[in-house]
Amino acid sequence: MNLVDIRRTAVQLPTAWSSLLLGRVGSAGVKVLRMDGRPLPPESHDTAEALLVLEGELRLVVDGVEVQVRAGEMYIVEAGEVHAVNSGSRGTLVIVERTS
Repeated sequence: MNLVDIRRTAVQLPTAWSSLLLGRVGSAGVKVLRMDGRPLPPESHDTAEALLVLEGELRLVVDGVEVQVRAGEMYIVEAGEVHAVNSGSRGTLVIVERTS
């Protein structure tokens, strides 16, 4: 699969906040998910991840600091940083992260 309509793919996902792997570039996976306004609990990862908002807004809390990531913006969560999603996050999110 080379051409992907990311917005259409996100809308068709059966469950919000459940990511779909679109493809791999080297050791990185590119995922899409649909945000529906619900919050997500804090988490951290062994590797960094890039969070790119295509539509809407991601209301992120990183190490206790609130960050609003709007459409067209990207936030890099560094490895080991505790991050959570606040309520009100809606739209289409692309995640790029190293995969095993």
